[in-house]
Amino acid sequence: MAGSRDTDLRRKALRRGRVSEYIAALYLIVKGYRIVALRYRTKLGEIDIIARKGDLAIFVEVKARHEEGAAVDAVSHLAQTRIRGASDFWLARQRDQARLSQRYDIVAILPGRWPIHLRDAF
Repeated sequence: MAGSRDTDLRRKALRRGRVSEYIAALYLIVKGYRIVALRYRTKLGEIDIIARKGDLAIFVEVKARHEEGAAVDAVSHLAQTRIRGASDFWLARQRDQARLSQRYDIVAILPGRWPIHLRDAF
């Protein structure tokens, strides 16, 4: 029974993560960003959202937590390293790479509140 309970919890967590990513993407669109990728995966790591605004590429980590501080703390140094590696991989494939600036943001999804967009979080 413990195995099926663990599977159910894992499924719920994945669903919550996907819903949180969609909420964050919609929030960024409303703020004028263009979403170019959701759940961008490479062998180096995964980026939840890649957005553009002019010549700025924004690599966004989405965290659904009960408090803003917990969302920020959930992006460990190892996660940051993986996101940076994946972003380098994405940037290398862009024709306009030379003129792009980059930024790493966190969007915290908190229950009953608007998303919190933390620019240049790491």
